[in-house]
Amino acid sequence: MREILGRRSRLLSRLTGRKSDRSPSLKGAALTFATAWKWPVVPGVGLDRRDGTRCACPDPDCTVPGAHPLDPGLLTATTDERMVSWWWTNRPDAPIVLATGVGAPCAVSLPVIAGERALAALDEMGIRLGPVVATPARVFLLVAPYSMEQLGELLYAKDYVPGSLRFHGEGGYIALPPSETGQGPVGWERAPLPGSAAPWVPDVEAVVDAVVDALTRTGVSAPEL
Repeated sequence: MREILGRRSRLLSRLTGRKSDRSPSLKGAALTFATAWKWPVVPGVGLDRRDGTRCACPDPDCTVPGAHPLDPGLLTATTDERMVSWWWTNRPDAPIVLATGVGAPCAVSLPVIAGERALAALDEMGIRLGPVVATPARVFLLVAPYSMEQLGELLYAKDYVPGSLRFHGEGGYIALPPSETGQGPVGWERAPLPGSAAPWVPDVEAVVDAVVDALTRTGVSAPEL
């Protein structure tokens, strides 16, 4: 347990260490995602200026404060350079939200402790992963786009899937670095390799198989999930 908490502490330190001077890089990052990588993005609603932890949306019980689109909505996510540039010129602090699915990466996510343990086990198993996004609450493993039918068949074939393993597919979204949300900073736990081409991402089957096997072998208990 000390080892797991230690990894979580190191993750939180890496994330909180990136909090300063974030705004100037948001527009550049959004343009890279949209134009170089062809990932459709849209500004997140952001945080209430009167309270840096509450969402700016009308829902007082928002579960993803700041980290979801509102106006414009998710369906407006685009790779158009002019639109993305206009959005972040006018809202330089807006979180970057990726519309997952179709031609963009999807994601599989876990609570941070289980996610850190899964990543360590996957490294030991020699499993190749793509970029991994992290917040103080969750770890998001980016995967290739998949259909709901494909996901349903995958889960049906499993004897056991952790209840907190979440899937962010078509019609979903996740926040991308270097956004700031009500759950804290968003950063790369596994950063993409430098370069202009879109990063490689694995198939969802390979990731889910490996994650479930890793968590089963390492004996993650219910509270950690």
